[in-house]
Amino acid sequence: MNARAARNVSWFSWIVIVIGAIYFLAPLVGTFAYSLTALRDQLSFAAYQRAFADPKFVESFVYSNLLAVATIIASVLLIVPTTYWVHLYLPKLRPVVEAISLLPFVIPAITLVFGYIRVYSRPVDVLGIDLIPPLLSTSASTNIVLVAGYTVLSMPYMYRAVDNGLRAIDVRRLTEAAQSLGAGWGTILFRVILPNLRTALLSGALLTFAIVVGELTLATFLGIPAFGPYLQQLGQHKAYEPSALTIVSFLLTWVAMVLISFVTRGDTRSAAGTH
Repeated sequence: MNARAARNVSWFSWIVIVIGAIYFLAPLVGTFAYSLTALRDQLSFAAYQRAFADPKFVESFVYSNLLAVATIIASVLLIVPTTYWVHLYLPKLRPVVEAISLLPFVIPAITLVFGYIRVYSRPVDVLGIDLIPPLLSTSASTNIVLVAGYTVLSMPYMYRAVDNGLRAIDVRRLTEAAQSLGAGWGTILFRVILPNLRTALLSGALLTFAIVVGELTLATFLGIPAFGPYLQQLGQHKAYEPSALTIVSFLLTWVAMVLISFVTRGDTRSAAGTH
């Protein structure tokens, strides 16, 4: 009876896996097949060739990648020390911090960007004196505002990754051991805590990268020539090239996931050996 129940559970699991695979892969297969029909009555990679030949594609994609790297750095510098401090000294505030990290799910990006435009399109004044010019007046300052917005949008994912990573290690014991050896807070954070969070940070960085590269609302309303607005404008005038770029973006994401799995394999083995 137990063997029969186990076989039934196994078959049910495989059915669920097959249905899920069809649900997720069928749109990708359809998009890929459609991208190959740019030339009439034949299958070709003409849409990919035309998309890669467009100089705006390279510029927007590289631009979004640079924004993604800046967002990842800003997220790590903001979330890792905060989450570490909460785990170490303020565990009762964890529900509050978790609720704050979920606010981007409640507040839509369109509200966020219009708030940025309303606040930062005018000079910052103190007692009637304009001390800081409008942050949206130059491209450099607009990029800073955009990275801040991307940091907010990716905060739920990065915070969850860092929080899970800190739960998997003994933060207090590592801190006390480092302090007993004379390490300061900077050394503890960058040479003790961060190396133990490599797997979690890579997972959060991948999600942040995917969010930044595909984001549309903030970049559009702030007038930034990022990859998301470029892909949206391309879809208004052409049919096959957006499908080709969608497949390329999906493949790049999977390549990043495979690289992360190889990089973190050593961490998994070492962690298993310590228990």
